[in-house]
Amino acid sequence: MKPSEIINLGNGLEIHFCLDAADTNGQFTLFKCVIHSNAKVPAAHYHENFDETLYGLKGSLTLSVDDQVVQLGPGDHYFIKRGRVHSFYNQTDESVEILAYANPGVFTSNYFKDILDIISAGGPPDMARLKEVMLQYGLVPVAN
Repeated sequence: MKPSEIINLGNGLEIHFCLDAADTNGQFTLFKCVIHSNAKVPAAHYHENFDETLYGLKGSLTLSVDDQVVQLGPGDHYFIKRGRVHSFYNQTDESVEILAYANPGVFTSNYFKDILDIISAGGPPDMARLKEVMLQYGLVPVAN
């Protein structure tokens, strides 16, 4: 599986897009996430308009969904129904790789490009703008 586009967020998180919504007639998006040790990851959030399934490829990812904490390792999968609050982090010294499948395909590579623009602007990221972009793509941040 070769990615059609790689978006390096520069904070220990890489997104390797395989299939974007334009490739699937809006049915789904498929991308690999590489999460390096101590990566800055998205805030806890839920999705309004899509479900997400994660599949472990390499390493062990700590996934928090509602009040449940699970480890996602190679060959493991987890379905996150829209509306469920979730977050993830790499607590290991090694890189973690997961495959993410979002259905329907409303969560596109443009989300990550917009986030990259904000965090690359220099100085601390504009948190209000980050929240605005998340909401634009159907991700609703949840205060911890």
